[in-house]
Amino acid sequence: MAAESSRQAGRLVFAAGPLSGATIVVTRPAATAQALRRRALSLGGTVVSLPGVILRRAPAAAATALRAAQDADVVIFVSPAAVRFAFALRRNLRFARHASVCAIGLATRRALLLRGVRQVAAPAADHQDSEGLLALPPLRGVRGKRVVIIGAPGGRELLAQALRSRRARVDEIHVYERLPPRFGRGRLAGLERAAAPLLTLISSAEVLGNLRERLPLPLYARLAAGDVIVSSARLAELARSSLFGRVHVAASPAPGDLLRAAIAALAQHRL
Repeated sequence: MAAESSRQAGRLVFAAGPLSGATIVVTRPAATAQALRRRALSLGGTVVSLPGVILRRAPAAAATALRAAQDADVVIFVSPAAVRFAFALRRNLRFARHASVCAIGLATRRALLLRGVRQVAAPAADHQDSEGLLALPPLRGVRGKRVVIIGAPGGRELLAQALRSRRARVDEIHVYERLPPRFGRGRLAGLERAAAPLLTLISSAEVLGNLRERLPLPLYARLAAGDVIVSSARLAELARSSLFGRVHVAASPAPGDLLRAAIAALAQHRL
């Protein structure tokens, strides 16, 4: 596309495209939102960043804990952030030859491949969640095997519980933490000035809850009055119960799928 991006009042703007005229509210943590922001810009959207969670690397002691992953039978990464923080803590992280390495989704698988990990199993694009992981062949016959889950505290409890019910020996290694956001004046002012229609992209129940609890009520009401693009039917129900009226479900949490759903939602405004 020949158009070039520019900055206006703290917002990123692209000149033309199927999202032109709309404000895309990106709620992913700043460290993991770059690809989504770039794609939204390339499609002509004005991007407002509103991270619904802050990611922070775990203490250095987690590097020692990662040694456990090197001898495990199955190693599971629950997010691209888990990959990034694990390899930041232990740059030479490698796994046993017999180990099966699994990823929660295609973005996590891609992050592992970029770091030299081969033969990574991941669910299909339309089932990138704990249930999709548990259906993978390496996680079906885990009785007596040592399984390591690499992620953050407070997430994927279903996954660990299900694996223990299958008689696996499960270790959880927390390589990062998720903290509630702090919305400064600049972010709040950017959201207040954002041009309608607003299309908010959400792929986490935690992010949705943080936005509702921590945004000033008038600004949250402004988001809820717009459209929300979510990554699952479960999140769609949560969004509706959180006062969003126009809810659209994307095929997956992948940036391309979220933005395709945003384009379809915006088309309804243009009818």
